[in-house]
Amino acid sequence: MKFLIVGLGNIGAEYELTRHNIGFLTLDRIADNNQISFRKERLADKAELKHKGRVIHFIKPNTYMNLSGKAVAYWMQDLKISKENLLVLVDDIALPFGSWRMRTQGSSAGHNGLKNVEAVLGGQDYARLRLGIGNEYAKGQQVDYVLGNFSSSEMEVLPSIMDKAEEIIFSFCTIGAERTMNHFNTSPMKK
Repeated sequence: MKFLIVGLGNIGAEYELTRHNIGFLTLDRIADNNQISFRKERLADKAELKHKGRVIHFIKPNTYMNLSGKAVAYWMQDLKISKENLLVLVDDIALPFGSWRMRTQGSSAGHNGLKNVEAVLGGQDYARLRLGIGNEYAKGQQVDYVLGNFSSSEMEVLPSIMDKAEEIIFSFCTIGAERTMNHFNTSPMKK
C-alpha cells in the first residue's frame, strides 16, 4: 500500500524557517528521524520510506506555495496513489501555535497552497493535517507574520510538534484517517 505525504512550503533560503514552511520543516524532521534523504525530482524534492508494510512517499513541491497542486497531481498520477492515501501538511493561523487538526475534507480557509491543490484535484475531498502557527499579529500584518521566522521560544518547541506530526502521519498510513482523527484531534501541545 502506497501513500503520498505532501509538506507545503516555499523554496529558497529566505523562506526556510518561516511559519509558512512548517510543512517542509516537518518533512525534513521526519527524514532526519528516519535516516532518509530528499532528492530533487520532477516538481518536488522527494523521499520515501517503508513503515509497517506501507511505502510512504514524501514530497516538498518546488513550485512555490501557490502552485503546489501541480506537484501533488503529478506525483499522485506517477505513483498511482488515490486521494484516500494523500495527506497534505499545512500551516494554519486559525489554530494556536503547537496545536493540530486533521480533516479528510474541508475548505482551504484562504490558504493559497490548499486553494491550488483543490483546484488541480477538483475538490476538497483529501486529507490535510493543519499545524497551528497562531495569529499573534497586528491588523494588516498577516503576510509578514506568516512569512516571518519562528520566534526563539517557538523554535524550542517546534521539534516536539514535528515529532507529533510524524506520529499522526504514520498513524494515518497504518490505521486510517478516521481512527487517527479520533485519537489525535484532541489536546494541543503547550507553548
